[in-house]
Amino acid sequence: MIRSMTAFSRQDAQGDWGSLTCEIRAVNHRYLEPGFRLPDTLRELENRFREQLRTRLKRGKVEVGMRLHLADSTSQELVINHDLAASVNEAANQINRILDNPAHINALDILRWPGVMQAAEQDLEPVKAEALALFERAVAELIEAREREGERLRPLFEDRLQQMAVRVSEVRELMPELLAQQEQSLRERFQKASVELEPDRVSQEMVMLAQKSDVAEELDRLEAHIDEVTDTLAGDGAVGRRLDFLMQELNREANTLSSKSFDARVTRAAVDLKVLIEQMREQVQNLE
Repeated sequence: MIRSMTAFSRQDAQGDWGSLTCEIRAVNHRYLEPGFRLPDTLRELENRFREQLRTRLKRGKVEVGMRLHLADSTSQELVINHDLAASVNEAANQINRILDNPAHINALDILRWPGVMQAAEQDLEPVKAEALALFERAVAELIEAREREGERLRPLFEDRLQQMAVRVSEVRELMPELLAQQEQSLRERFQKASVELEPDRVSQEMVMLAQKSDVAEELDRLEAHIDEVTDTLAGDGAVGRRLDFLMQELNREANTLSSKSFDARVTRAAVDLKVLIEQMREQVQNLE
């Protein structure tokens, strides 16, 4: 099953601790390049997320974002350091006893002292456990979306490959006729030039002409590459790089076919092949 590199997934989770959202966006890239935007409380999970992506994906620029909203009861609970508050109060009383005009210290003054009042330590283990499970679900959804998008492209590849096979077959069927026409044209040029037709000279010229215009090797390679693309599309795993290489090879053979062409029909077939190859190549760039 072929996969696109472009996809989006979103998963949400809620609990007594609050709510958590995970979004993953993936676009084309030559290699796997993950990026993360995580809350500070979940930053320690980044390496685990990164490793999981490496085992599930092969290519693409992947942006992972998580948003965490802790419940009020969890995020606003405060703890008073009674020992520190007593020490601050005692220190203030000692200072007041040596002042001519002592000032009364109130509770808010003590609470403002650094360390007297602070947020209670939160048990984030349930949140972290949920974040790991949520990320796994989001990655699974992303892969499913990439597979669906990839399978939508399969008919495009199959149609272009079929059209290419037809063009190659048409050129192959034309070649005996075209070579015969070339031989007749050569003989007519000799006659017009009033040159005596020596059998050896004609044979030599025909051999040279056949070498210049013989495209059988190019047609064979085109057919082989078309078959290889078909087999690759039927395989599993990441196929994008291999298909990209095959597109280059197909284009090289189509260019050679065009350069050897001595007939408008062959030239048109070569142009058609290059157009079909380019259409496939553009879509291959989207495949993992």
